[in-house]
Amino acid sequence: MKGEEWNAENIPDQTGTVVAVTGSSSGIGYETARVLANKNAEVIIAVRNLDKGHAAARKIRSQYPKANVRVMRLDLADLASVKSFAEEFKSRYSRLDRLINNAGVMIPPRSKTADGFELQFGTNHLGHFALTARLMNLLQGTKGSRVVNVASGAHKFGKLDFDDLTWEKRQYKGWRAYGDSKIANLYFTCELNRRFNDSGSGVIVTAAHPGWTATELQRHAGLAEFLNGFFAQDVSMGALPTLRAAYDKNAKGGEYYGPGGFMEMRGYPVQVTSNKLSRDQAIAARLWKVSEDLTGVLFDFGRTADTAIA
Repeated sequence: MKGEEWNAENIPDQTGTVVAVTGSSSGIGYETARVLANKNAEVIIAVRNLDKGHAAARKIRSQYPKANVRVMRLDLADLASVKSFAEEFKSRYSRLDRLINNAGVMIPPRSKTADGFELQFGTNHLGHFALTARLMNLLQGTKGSRVVNVASGAHKFGKLDFDDLTWEKRQYKGWRAYGDSKIANLYFTCELNRRFNDSGSGVIVTAAHPGWTATELQRHAGLAEFLNGFFAQDVSMGALPTLRAAYDKNAKGGEYYGPGGFMEMRGYPVQVTSNKLSRDQAIAARLWKVSEDLTGVLFDFGRTADTAIA
């Protein structure tokens, strides 16, 4: 099969594997969970709204009666919820083959997380940062595991202001704040992958973006929502970059996947390149330290691939 036509058929059977997908009750997260359940992975639908999560699980089971899906509550805008989710997850599972950090909010009315962070940065970046840290031992203990961070082409208008990450001093601009959260996803991808490499771990970290895909994420986006009917691809295509980042056997840590068509808006997934600013290693290292300080959560890189279970 040609590389530019990579699709879900490229994913081998996943029997015995455990996958957590955040924000998987709708949109590309749901489609990711659906595909992987059909590949016989045990899929954890990690969502804030349990009713929506259970509805998604029922829908998957209606298509695949043998699907192994579990719904667990995770509110990424509340670090206490992140901690509770991780503790429950570790009490249930001894492995984690894929952590797909998919959940996100996009230009909602200005608001804050439970911990006082600007909602988009707090949810899209800090919540996933803390979640990944709290699941580190399982990731490092599972041979061939990966973390996939779902970013966006919107990273191109992100530029972090470390003096005002919570937008207390500047006039709030929702699109800029969204771009900040998405460029943060890419900094996190590169820095986490670098640290895994340096520790001798076998875990790799990749990123993906869905192009222009029609999802609930755009419900606050006005014009973008209107234009969906003209330009957007459906979720079955929009989820493919995430799935390729998670399962392409040739993928390397730090790589970024998106649609291969015009302006990366649609098409089959290919490796793409984020903008120059998003690849600044000094900013990535600074964001890592700030994120540890803000969340109070530290990563433990003490375990190596030698101890990983197959």
